[in-house]
Amino acid sequence: MQRNKIVVILSIFIALSSMSCKKYLMDLNKDPNGIDPETANPNLVLTKVLSSTGMTLTNLGYGDVAGVMQHTQKDGWADGHNNYDWGLSNDWTGYYDILRDNKFVYERAEALGYDLQKGVSLVMKSMVFGLITDLFGDAPYTTALNADKGGNENVFPAFDKQRDIYMGILADLETANTLLSKSKNEYNSSIEAADIYYKGDPAKWRKLANSLRLRYLMRISAKEPAIAKAGIEQIAGNPANYPIIATAADDANMPSWTPVYDVSESNYRRIKMCQTLVEAMRAGNDPRLGVWAKKVEIPIVLDDELPAGTDKIEDGKRYISPDILTQKGLTMDDISLNPDYVGLPPSYMAPAAYNLSPDVNQAAFNPHVSWLSDMYRTFNSPLLKSRLLSASEVNFILAEAAWMGWSLPETAETYYNNAIRSSLETWGVGAAYADFITRPGVAYEGTQEQIITQKWIASWQAATESWFDYRRTGIPALHTGPQAPKAAVPIRFYYMISERNLNKANTEAAMQNLEVTNFSQSEGANSAWSKPWVSQGTGKPW
Repeated sequence: MQRNKIVVILSIFIALSSMSCKKYLMDLNKDPNGIDPETANPNLVLTKVLSSTGMTLTNLGYGDVAGVMQHTQKDGWADGHNNYDWGLSNDWTGYYDILRDNKFVYERAEALGYDLQKGVSLVMKSMVFGLITDLFGDAPYTTALNADKGGNENVFPAFDKQRDIYMGILADLETANTLLSKSKNEYNSSIEAADIYYKGDPAKWRKLANSLRLRYLMRISAKEPAIAKAGIEQIAGNPANYPIIATAADDANMPSWTPVYDVSESNYRRIKMCQTLVEAMRAGNDPRLGVWAKKVEIPIVLDDELPAGTDKIEDGKRYISPDILTQKGLTMDDISLNPDYVGLPPSYMAPAAYNLSPDVNQAAFNPHVSWLSDMYRTFNSPLLKSRLLSASEVNFILAEAAWMGWSLPETAETYYNNAIRSSLETWGVGAAYADFITRPGVAYEGTQEQIITQKWIASWQAATESWFDYRRTGIPALHTGPQAPKAAVPIRFYYMISERNLNKANTEAAMQNLEVTNFSQSEGANSAWSKPWVSQGTGKPW
C-alpha cells in the first residue's frame, strides 16, 4: 500500500515537472527583446518602410541613373556610372524586402481597423511596385509576397504584365485617397511618431496618393491615352475630392537622412557635374547651378597670341597656346573654356584626364572641372533630403497634360511656371524666379521639349523620374560618348542572374514580353536596351 502511494506521488511529481519544463522551454523560445508579429503595432515597422524607400530612391537618383540621365559623371571607378556597365547585377531583392515589411503594416492595420495605416501602406506599396516595374518591366506582383503560404506558385511567383501592374497601382491609389480622406482626429490611430515624411498628417498623405496617381497616369499616357486623360482630368478638375501636392511645403521628403557620398569624401571627389546638364543650365543662367556645384578653381584660357609652348597659371587662370593641344593629341572636344562651370562629357574615354587635368593619378582633385557643392560632403545641410515626389514634378505633369490639350483648370504656361517656381524655392533660390522665368529658353514657348527639359533639370537628386520621362518622350535628346557600349542610353535594368536561376521559367516568360531593338540585338531580349510594354510601339525614346 505504501509502495503504491509512493508511485502515485512520483507520477504526479514527474507530470508536474514535465509540464513545468515544457512551459519553461516555451518561455525560453520567446525573444524577450523581440516583437510578436501577431500583436505588434504596425507603426513599429512603418518607419522602416518609409526610411528604406527614401534611401532606395535617393541612392538610385544619385547613383548610376544620374549617370544615365547625364546629371553627373565620374572621373574614377566610372564604368557603371558613365558607361552603363551593369552586367546582370541589378537586383530587386531590397525592393521586395520593403514590400514584405509594408505588407505586414497593411495586414496588422487591417486586423486592428486602422484606416490611416492602411491608406499609408497602400501609397508605399504603389510607390515601390511602381519603381520595380518602371525599372525592370514585367515583375512579380499579384503573388509576389506570398511565399509564407507555400506552394510553387507562391515560392516561385509568376511575373505580372507591366500594364496590369500599373492598373493595380492606380486602383490602390484610388482606394488610398478614400482611406486618407478623414481629418486627423477622426482616425482611431496615429502615426505621428512613426511618420518621417509628414509627421502623421493624413491630408498630406492623401495629396501624395493623388500625386502618385498623376505620375502613373502620365507614365501610361502613350499606351493608354484615354485612361490617362480621364484620370488626370478627374484629379485636376476636382481638388476637393482629389487634393494634390501643389506647393513645395507639401513635397514628400525624408529630411532625416542626408545623402552625402561618404565620410572619407572619396566618392564625393569622384562625382562631377555632367557637361550635358551644365551646358543646359548655363544657357539660362540657372541659379540652381551654383547651389549644386562649385565653379572651377582654375579656368582654362586658350590664347592664339601666346608664344608656342605656353602653359602657365597666372592670376588664377591657366593660359595655354594652341600648340599645347596638338602636342597632347587633343582637340577642342577635349577641353572647356567655360570661365565658371565645367562638366565632364558623357561616357568620355578618359574622364580622369579631361580638360588638361594636371595629374590623372589624382583626377578627383582636377581643378579644371566643377566639383559638387560642399554641402554634399556634410551631414547637416537643410537642402539635402530624400526627395520622393515634389510639387515641381506634379506641376510639370499638369503642364504637359494641358499642352496635350486635355481639359484642366489652368493653362500649360501657368503649371509650367508654377513648376519652375517650386523647384527654385526647394533649392533656396526662390527670389530669383521673377527674373529667371523671363530668360530666353526658360520663358514658356509652348513645346513639350521645353516642359520635359526643364522637368529633367528640376529632377536633380531624383534622376529616376527623368529617366522614365526620357523613355516615354525621348526628351532631352541625350547622346552617348565614345566609351559607351551603345549609341543610345539604356532604358531599363536587366533581370538579375539570381532571379533567372531561381525562378527561371517565369523570368524567361517575362523576357519574351520585351521588345528587342537595334541596340539590344546582340544581347537578346534581356537587355537594358530592350523595350518593356510601356515603350513598345511608341517610337520612343529612339
